Order: sequence, then structure tokens, then C-alpha cells
Amino acid sequence: MMSAFADILETIAHAPIKKRAITNHSVLNEAFAYAKPSSFSRGMRIDLNGVTILLISGTASIDETGKSVHIGDFRAQMRRTLANITGLLESEGCTWHDIVRTTCYLRDIERDYEAFNEERTAFYKEQGLEPVPASTGIQAILCRPELLVEIEAIAMFRTDKARADEE
Repeated sequence: MMSAFADILETIAHAPIKKRAITNHSVLNEAFAYAKPSSFSRGMRIDLNGVTILLISGTASIDETGKSVHIGDFRAQMRRTLANITGLLESEGCTWHDIVRTTCYLRDIERDYEAFNEERTAFYKEQGLEPVPASTGIQAILCRPELLVEIEAIAMFRTDKARADEE
């Protein structure tokens, strides 16, 4: 395992880095298209000689037109947030099995953590994730007062088919 990790680091150290913004307009619009535009990409794709890293920006319960949805319903917001991230992953040819880390922001962690953890656990079981991603939960004031949860994620996967088949 350590040898494979060392090989990946060696490859990354000498590979050209290509990056581009990612999106999926069927689930989310672009932040710059909001009524009050915001300057960020939904995520960045970084390609490193057969290894791809997706850095998914904080994602919340926003619909394809940029409107907040499920206002006042934490569980529904959590499910929509996970669906939005799923759509972004699918647009790049990967799944939750490729997620290595999440950072989860809750407006009121004391009030909502139990519901958050129940929804996340059920979703991870539905996805068949083992192991589950590394994660941090943080209480935060989110960008819109009606949003109760926001999640950012990091995914890593091989795009070099020959190497992936060897493993």
C-alpha cells in the first residue's frame, strides 16, 4: 500500500497539472448566474497523469435555477445537498466511492447534528460506502440565511485505465 502511494506521489511530482471548472446544470446553476453573483466554480478538476482530483465547492440545497429549496426542512436540505454533489460527481464520471473527504457546515450544529448524522449514515449505507470518507463537521454562518447545511468534498480516482486494471 505504501509503495503504491509512493508511486502516486512520484507520478504527481513530475506530471503536468491540468485543471478546469466542473459543473452540472441539470442540478445546479453557476454561482455567477445568481441574482447577486458570486465568484467561484462549483468545483475544480485537476488531472495529474492518470490521477484525477475533484475539489467540490461548498454545495447546498440549491436548485438548477439557483433558488434555495426545502427552506426550514433540514433533512430535505441535506438530501438535496447530497443529490447535488452526486450530480457533480456523475458529470465527471465518478461516484461517492471516489470521495476521500468531506467538510460539512451546519448552521446550528447543536440542533441539527443528530438529523445530519442520521441522513448522512443512511445515504452512505445506500451508496455502499466502506470505508466512509474522512470528514469534519463545523458550525458556520452560511451564505444564505435559509440554508441549514453546506458540504464540500474531495474525490480522487484513476483515469489511467491500464493502471487501474493492474490494481
